[in-house]
Amino acid sequence: MASKGKVITCRAAVAYGPGQPLVVEQVQVDPPQKMEVRIKILFTSICHTDLSAWKGESEAQRAYPRILGHEASGVVESVGEGVIDMKEGDHVVPIFNGECGDCIYCKSSKKTNLCGKFRVNPFKSVMDSDGKCRFRNKDGIPIYHFLNTSTFSDYTVVDYACLVKIDPHAPLDKMTLLSCGVSTGLGAAWNTADVQTGETVAVFGLGAVGLAVVEGARTRGASKIIGVDINPEKRIKGEAIGITDFINPKEIDVPVHEKIREMTEGGVHYSFECAGNMEVLREAFLCTHDGWGMAIVLGIHPTPRLLSLHPMELFDGRRIVASVFGDFKGKSQLPLFAKQCMAGVVKLDEFITHRLPFEKINEAIQLLLDGKSLRCLLHL
Repeated sequence: MASKGKVITCRAAVAYGPGQPLVVEQVQVDPPQKMEVRIKILFTSICHTDLSAWKGESEAQRAYPRILGHEASGVVESVGEGVIDMKEGDHVVPIFNGECGDCIYCKSSKKTNLCGKFRVNPFKSVMDSDGKCRFRNKDGIPIYHFLNTSTFSDYTVVDYACLVKIDPHAPLDKMTLLSCGVSTGLGAAWNTADVQTGETVAVFGLGAVGLAVVEGARTRGASKIIGVDINPEKRIKGEAIGITDFINPKEIDVPVHEKIREMTEGGVHYSFECAGNMEVLREAFLCTHDGWGMAIVLGIHPTPRLLSLHPMELFDGRRIVASVFGDFKGKSQLPLFAKQCMAGVVKLDEFITHRLPFEKINEAIQLLLDGKSLRCLLHL
């Protein structure tokens, strides 16, 4: 491409302070350095992790100015020195939880999907190779990075470990969902819990991640999938994707875990907490069956509060774990997952509820804040 090796001037939505509307303006994007890739973003979307960072809910998220965003798809514009697994024009999906392939974590097979060098790190706001930013605004002020990706920009620069090459025939708009939400939720059902035919599941919070859990449990043949949400409108979407039962905590006069135990002869095999709420997490833990139940944490918890859990409660055989990126190893496993989506194994259409041009990114944020969208796809 004609832009190879040159600084690119393009649009980006820049966060200048907590809760402030993103400013769509011209920024400069430097060429990729050693083991980096510059990509042209074609589609991006917003998830609750982006909202948490936009609100500045933790110290790790208060680096300004900053370009947020970590769900996207696009094409490679140019590669830096040493990158051999992709080239200009390749279709790619950025991932916030990287995979270098060489560290002790990446070589651990099925023990972890974390990477020693490029794992998800909310404190990281610069590139790994030189500790500098690849973005600047019109005044030459550096603009910080976010979650290894920064996709709210026409062009972005990412480390080679945080980019996945996918089938060139895959629909790039839908592949955006694989950067975070769908991979995280569905992967938690497939990889973390390994739901089996006939088992029972409860999903707390029916946003995009929660509904992706539902999709994962449905494809595995779960006999009962209970959706829990305080928004009654989530029932319709949940039933369309696969929930068999719906509970609105505001409409029952007993704790949710008691209701679920009653519905499932003692509790579900697996529960998934996708709300980022401490009280909800405890209910998710208690609704699992004693002896073998497992609660999987997926929600973002920026609060410094700790979980109220007595160690002796674990002696009943219930377990509680967390799942990062659905326990997918991004670079080595996501290409196959993309093919499965192309083959119709997973229904992606249900997750895209709105489409808007990139300039209306603040409208997309409001749609998610109001609970009116699962994913609003922004076309760049």
